[in-house]
Amino acid sequence: MRLLKLLIFSVFFISCSGPPKRDPSTVFRYNEAAGISSLDPAFARNQANIWACHQLFNGLVRMDDQLKVQPDLAKSWEILDSGKLYRFHLRDDIRFHKDACFGKDSSRTLKANDVLYSLNRLRDPNLAAPGAWVLNNVADIKVISDEIIEIHLKEAFAPFLGILSMKYCSIIPKEAVDHYGSEFSQHPVGTGPYKYQLWLENEKLVLRRNPLYFKFDEDGQRLPYLKAVAVDFISDKQSAFLEFLKGNLDFLSGLDASYKDELLDAEGKLQPKYKERFELYRQAYLNTEYLAFLNDPDAGLTETRYWQIKEIRQAINYCFDRAKMIRFLRNNVGTPAEQGMIPKGLPAYDSLANYGYHYNPEKTDSLLAAAGYPKGKGLPTLRLQTNSSYLDLCEYLQAEAAKHGIPLKVELAPPSTLRQAMATGKSPFFRASWIADYPDAENYLSLFYSENKAPNGPNYSRFDNTQFDAWYEQANTTANDSLRLSLYRRMDSLVMAEAPIVPLYYDQVLRFYPKTISGLGGNALNLLDLSEVRKD
Repeated sequence: MRLLKLLIFSVFFISCSGPPKRDPSTVFRYNEAAGISSLDPAFARNQANIWACHQLFNGLVRMDDQLKVQPDLAKSWEILDSGKLYRFHLRDDIRFHKDACFGKDSSRTLKANDVLYSLNRLRDPNLAAPGAWVLNNVADIKVISDEIIEIHLKEAFAPFLGILSMKYCSIIPKEAVDHYGSEFSQHPVGTGPYKYQLWLENEKLVLRRNPLYFKFDEDGQRLPYLKAVAVDFISDKQSAFLEFLKGNLDFLSGLDASYKDELLDAEGKLQPKYKERFELYRQAYLNTEYLAFLNDPDAGLTETRYWQIKEIRQAINYCFDRAKMIRFLRNNVGTPAEQGMIPKGLPAYDSLANYGYHYNPEKTDSLLAAAGYPKGKGLPTLRLQTNSSYLDLCEYLQAEAAKHGIPLKVELAPPSTLRQAMATGKSPFFRASWIADYPDAENYLSLFYSENKAPNGPNYSRFDNTQFDAWYEQANTTANDSLRLSLYRRMDSLVMAEAPIVPLYYDQVLRFYPKTISGLGGNALNLLDLSEVRKD
């Protein structure tokens, strides 16, 4: 850490001795520490892949900065047959990237058959795409004409348009898959603002401006403005941070513990020495960080006997100060999760909700007494499993719980090991998070639907409640937005009352970039859209 501070000081001193060098080529550079595994949108399961694929592909619809569904490849649509039929009308001015798969330096216009091919490919079991589940409710897809396609659902599902905005549902040409075969994931062809140029694995990915892109700005200028996008793969986050300070990267996302205090003060504001050079963008992020109890009496774990007692689960929810935790451990990045599981940023989030948990030590003690364990007397040591990135948060809870006689033992596990234990019911109490796949509260509430119990679904706590299931099924089929919102809040309230989880905080999108960059917005899904970014 001392070496990092010395390097930061040197970089800062040098940068202050003169203006940073400008890049005349208008190449936007950012880093992906974890690397990119595929440029095939059917495999866009993590943020790194999603960000790259978003520059290359389009779907029928997209989400704007306010998380409202907007036209993309489809110029309009109708929802018919009581919500079970979606009819899309495609634009007629969209061309795929010029590529050898169409012939020498050639392209062609997008047609409805491309939509049919892309969606059927996504759900083809032979492809084994991780995104295949998004079309489980699709009964049939029919091409009506070159510019009209219909999607028939098995059951009405109100958030379906949100699902179609996911990168999994991007549209690709059959010629490219036929031409490149298994290499398509390394040589993508789409309709997006940038097209594939070069990918040296673990070294560099380069995308160039697509001169055929179909979108224009308000002045009639064709987008995008940038000539290229270059992605580095620097695995060490401290090294990437130094490259950002030196001006070799144009963008820094999120906050790593190695440099959070260097960039931000205790209030979460940019440190004074960086205010003249950098901008800080922040907004709500659809990510709820939480702890979960395994609510399965048949799991065969000693601790589950105690986690079956609702009062103990509630006592842990009341025993610590979430606002204090956010302030001192996360530099005020995030919002204390005191209103339930549904995060800030979704319409169903209720800032005035009275069904969440606040710090209340007296309530903790009374609940433990009601459970038959006054001041924790008689409770054995209970395990809490986490990965190293969240060790400080779990140790904070451990210390606060100990004040009430609740003995917690924090165990570290690699992320992959912990995920496996969660899925197979081998972890009695664990740290987890849920980042929205699509911007609808249903995505969060699906974690508590009994038919989604792990390992076949995301219900890792194995929560099971008949009333919850009935409301969940009703909400999924109603087209009435206000009724659905009311049902979502009722479900969230019920989950909080039963306390199968301990919500920690609702995350925030954090983006740092030089003042030479403009047009770099964002939304609560933390999507990186470079189509309207300028670099002076």
